Amino acid sequence: MAKVEIYLTQTCPFCKRAKALLQSKEIPFEEIDVTGDQDLRDYMTERANGRHTVPQIFIDGKHIGGNDNIQALEMRGELDALLGL
Repeated sequence: MAKVEIYLTQTCPFCKRAKALLQSKEIPFEEIDVTGDQDLRDYMTERANGRHTVPQIFIDGKHIGGNDNIQALEMRGELDALLGL
């Protein structure tokens, strides 16, 4: 199974949607909360090729993007393969 990391903040509704999608597939993921931590947010931005909004999602170290991106992968039927399902 793939390693999934989600950079998020505590109040982000888009983060909650992305997490709900993964939870519905019973995929474990690591939550990395960048709320109030500028150094961690800067690291996320660097990993995400300049994207600074949350969530930023990585599957096996590959940057997937945000909630819209993971939802689009699901709609196209491509997410399960990335997750190793």
